[in-house]
Amino acid sequence: MFDNKEVLVTGGLGFIGSNLCIKLVELGARVTIIDNMLPRQGGNLFNIRDIADRVTVNVSDVRNQLSMNHLVKGKDYIFHLAGQVNHVDSMKNPLQDLEINCTGTLVLLEALRHHNRDAGVIFAGTRGEYGSSVKLPVDEDHPTNPKGIYAVTNLTAEKMVLVYDDVYKIRGVCLRITNTYGPRHQMAHDEYGVFNWFIRKALDDEEIPVFGDGRILRDFLYVEDLVDSMLKVAAADEAYGKVFNVGTGVPVSFFDLAEKIVAIAGTGRTKFTEFTRERKEVEPGDYYADITRIVRTTGWRPVTTLDDGIARTIDFYRKHRKEYW
Repeated sequence: MFDNKEVLVTGGLGFIGSNLCIKLVELGARVTIIDNMLPRQGGNLFNIRDIADRVTVNVSDVRNQLSMNHLVKGKDYIFHLAGQVNHVDSMKNPLQDLEINCTGTLVLLEALRHHNRDAGVIFAGTRGEYGSSVKLPVDEDHPTNPKGIYAVTNLTAEKMVLVYDDVYKIRGVCLRITNTYGPRHQMAHDEYGVFNWFIRKALDDEEIPVFGDGRILRDFLYVEDLVDSMLKVAAADEAYGKVFNVGTGVPVSFFDLAEKIVAIAGTGRTKFTEFTRERKEVEPGDYYADITRIVRTTGWRPVTTLDDGIARTIDFYRKHRKEYW
């Protein structure tokens, strides 16, 4: 399906993007990566060390119209993963969040409108677009009431992709992705995902901070399963113009997650702690996904168990911790 296809991955040096690029190269795609390599955002050349000689890397920004006008030409697929993904920063600096997530998406779509209307666009959004759950599991028809600017700008970018699909026939599919974990995630701080931060704390034999009573439920997805879902929707003509949840549909509490990580790592320990004010303000409560729509449309299902995903993630960071700590 992707053999000899021209593919552009925005944010391709980050956590999800690099894992996607590795798989695309394995499938024979000709991959171009764009990443602005902003500090603390997760871009890391080490992430693509095994494929560095088989991809083209462009250090630029999706907000740069000249770059995007050039980079979209001739592409068969564009996986749009570039974005500001720090929930706390989005509240501290909302204008930057708006610029990267909304203006960046619009620049990309306008480049496609003028230079390549035939590409398929796969947009990586977030389950945060739903906000607090009014029913569980959450399906795609659930109300969208974001609690933070990051989720608002993601929802806005999603709507842009769908409008360009409808009006300009630039095929777009939008994913609302649950909490994702696995290799190649930045580990310098805890602001882009608690799961991998728990793993760092365990590997450092430190206390894992579990907020509140630890009973909040989440749906945790291994990154290779997410990559597979992206490839499946890209390849399915009937997926375009639609929104899909991507998750496991299996709820796990933060306390149970921390305990499981400690048990598999053999180091670390759990500790209950109070929410910081910033985290409490954007905490949506329990979430797990109804993935019926993506299963029916593409046949995709997650295959990695939580235990196996944790073990594989721990093994990766034990080998390469100096590149991420």
